[in-house]
Amino acid sequence: MKLLLHTCCAPCSTYVVHKLREDGYKDITSLWYNINIHPYMEYKQRLDTLKQYAEMIDLPLIVEDNYGLREFTQNVAQNIDGRCVYCYEKRLDFAAKYASENGYDAFSTTLLVSPYQKHELLTNIAEEMAKKYHTTFLYQDFRPGFREGQQMAREAGLYMQKYCGCVYSEEERYLKKRK
Repeated sequence: MKLLLHTCCAPCSTYVVHKLREDGYKDITSLWYNINIHPYMEYKQRLDTLKQYAEMIDLPLIVEDNYGLREFTQNVAQNIDGRCVYCYEKRLDFAAKYASENGYDAFSTTLLVSPYQKHELLTNIAEEMAKKYHTTFLYQDFRPGFREGQQMAREAGLYMQKYCGCVYSEEERYLKKRK
């Protein structure tokens, strides 16, 4: 099966790619499309780290290099607390469409490894996008491997970010520390 894997970052991909390969998925291509990651130096650090990791593990990587600060903030400014819906829809729409138009049998996302993501919402949106583009969403709950993936990332010397990606999640991180 030819699988397109939307990838939010290298650390989240460690366990996911390992598990998929272990399960027999050998034709995996990573896709970088993350308009939510801000500020720019964070975006660049995550992308550079993913490029480095993809090379280390011989993982083909497609990069849609679109630093989307203005687009993202314009679309979530009126509903900051509901921003994850827009974020998931935008990224998974891109992945599903790309998979459908470029001969992939299915798509998935490394977001499924994080216990900090809204798993059910994420899964529902991915299923909607699969229907929209007449492709298959490969679902697997990777969350049990989250800590193992973090350890794999540390051992590989990968940059480990401290928040989901958007400026609002960074704000929440620092506000929680202050309380």
